[in-house]
Amino acid sequence: MTRLADHFDVTYWEEPRVEADCTAPRLERESLAGGLTRAVPVLPAGLDAGASDLALRGLLADMLAGETAPRVFWYYTPMMLAFSAGVRADAVVYDCMDELANFAFAPADIAIREAALMARADIVLCGGRSLYAARADRHRNIHCVPSGVDIAHFARGADGVPDPADQAGLPRPRLGFYGVIDERMDLALLEAAAQARPDWSFVMVGPVVKIAEADLPRAANIHWLGGKDYAELPAYAAGWDIALMPFARNAATDFISPTKTPEYMAAGLPVVSTSIRDVVADYGHLDSIRIADDAQAFVAACENLLADSDAARAAWRAEARDCLADKSWDGIAGRIARKIETALVTRVVSGLGGSKEPAATPRHYDVLVVGAGFAGSVMAERIARGSGRSVLVIDKRDHIAGNAFDHEDAGGILVHKYGPHIFHTNSREILEYLTRFTRWRPYEHRVLASVEGMLVPMPINRTTLNQLYGLDLATDAEAEAYLKSVAVPVPEVRTSRDTVVAQVGEDLYAKFFEGYTRKQWGVDPSQLDKSVAARVPARTNTDDRYFTDTYQCMPAEGYTAMFARMLDEPRITVMTGTGFADLPHGITWDHLVWSGPIDEYFGHRLGKLPYRSLRFEHETLPCEQAQPVAVVNYPNEAVPYTRITEYKHLTGQHAPLTSITREYPAAEGDPYYPIPNPEAQALYKRYDALARACDNVTFVGRLATYRYYNMDQIVGQALATWRRLDARWRSTALADSEGAIAAE
Repeated sequence: MTRLADHFDVTYWEEPRVEADCTAPRLERESLAGGLTRAVPVLPAGLDAGASDLALRGLLADMLAGETAPRVFWYYTPMMLAFSAGVRADAVVYDCMDELANFAFAPADIAIREAALMARADIVLCGGRSLYAARADRHRNIHCVPSGVDIAHFARGADGVPDPADQAGLPRPRLGFYGVIDERMDLALLEAAAQARPDWSFVMVGPVVKIAEADLPRAANIHWLGGKDYAELPAYAAGWDIALMPFARNAATDFISPTKTPEYMAAGLPVVSTSIRDVVADYGHLDSIRIADDAQAFVAACENLLADSDAARAAWRAEARDCLADKSWDGIAGRIARKIETALVTRVVSGLGGSKEPAATPRHYDVLVVGAGFAGSVMAERIARGSGRSVLVIDKRDHIAGNAFDHEDAGGILVHKYGPHIFHTNSREILEYLTRFTRWRPYEHRVLASVEGMLVPMPINRTTLNQLYGLDLATDAEAEAYLKSVAVPVPEVRTSRDTVVAQVGEDLYAKFFEGYTRKQWGVDPSQLDKSVAARVPARTNTDDRYFTDTYQCMPAEGYTAMFARMLDEPRITVMTGTGFADLPHGITWDHLVWSGPIDEYFGHRLGKLPYRSLRFEHETLPCEQAQPVAVVNYPNEAVPYTRITEYKHLTGQHAPLTSITREYPAAEGDPYYPIPNPEAQALYKRYDALARACDNVTFVGRLATYRYYNMDQIVGQALATWRRLDARWRSTALADSEGAIAAE
């Protein structure tokens, strides 16, 4: 909140304080360092819940009376909605820090109140992966924002701050914890570890709440130091050798994402934690983080860390610093501020109900980008960062990333909503551009085809031939000779069928291509352009990789995370759930970038371009692995779907469950594939002529240029298109400048 005060006036409304001698409700306000204002409601004793809410509602209304600036209501708890729901807010943020309903003594109606708050919120922020996964499908504008860290604050311990008096006399090694000590603490684990190593000092800093002091384990080497101020924590941490997170594994810890993990790392400490899901997912790969769930393993992990050499300690501290590089509160607050500003703009331009009347506060942008997929997002990023222009990005879907959108499903598996997207390229330039926004994990895609009860490599290779026909082809030359022997001479290759039979003959064509193509495109291969089959050539070697590009990899955190970083720029405003036709008159722009269907831009005035669509059937299965590779094709027309994708192969995740998608081609639905036949191409050329006559509109992407591109090709096209557009703008600016000088 202190950092958000750099962008907004922030008043922090605390829980009410009840006073026996209070005769009437009042609000105490105090200015804090950093530009914050603290507001504490004070209520008379004896008020029931209804009377308390009524009093709080009156105090809030009085505080806001006369204010005209946009109001953002930021909720940490849905319980505050009871008295504030009737007060006008221009944007609502729900900062979901924990699964509060699972906590001890949680209000009985908290889940109902949270559902009401989710419905009211413009933005939902989730403080960890598990919370996000549990709520991802409950809101259109939800974001995973794990806790950040004030690195400079917690690194102060390295500057030699004095050891606090109540800790200074404790023997080494010291193993410490700070935080609330409640039902989330595994006290039995702590007690057993202390008994196993009586020569170690276990330092516990924090208030004891919701459990009895008498329940705390007592031993000569367990030191309960009580609650401390935030400013004191670095001094305590500086005096420890290892930081502990002995959390119980119960309902209250199912969804926690402890803030103290990055804080301990910033203090230069290694950490031993129980297997809290978010800790394992976000930090479990680091050498400085050890996971253990019983006293014996906990003690062993601590012993190993204490035995590390100075070189090992230096290595894991450097690794921790790298991990924390993007977790500062400054960066997080800046990103959140931009989301709030976007939400305010969305409220204004939509008129709170999609009104087409002029917006109350007109907004002008240098460029409007329609579509937040690869083409639109790359253009937006380059126009903002490269050309320094303001950009509004809209997408009629309720998310960014276009067809590459991925998200964690209910089983915690990162799935691709619109079918598998595998990144591969021969262009180092394109790879390096995208590397600005993501880390990569190596991945080489392999596909099997289900043919005559067997799973055989696809594209067809020597292994496929040997398995399918019981052959023993040992060399490329032998495989090449076999394919020549079954190939059908075609005087002129025009269609997809011609391409295939001329290469592999009638039988392989029937087994692998004919049925698959009919399902995929809704027509016989003889009616499709030859380029369709040319995408998957037959091979004479045993290379079973689907692609042979130089660079093959997957975004380490998924495509959506990559797109979010790409669009995370102060000059870019993103509005999802907003189509071009939904924009009110109050939004204006100088230049339009269109990445949607080209015929849609022109109102289908020449007729609709034909597309093939897809329908996806997602399922989570109770097994670790469903198939040997990521994708299995089903060419047989008796099977209604074309392929099944299992995502754990793509993501590298390990879980007891697995998630798959069956893919059904369809004639109706979202446009995915331009139809590659002469009639469609002729119609597109007529639309392309109209597009070329539009001075201030740029058409880019698969749908706007009616061409099937791989992802890297779309990125390459967008980068090249931006360079031409930027050069044009610079040339125009130079000419205007020279004209102004001449006029003077």
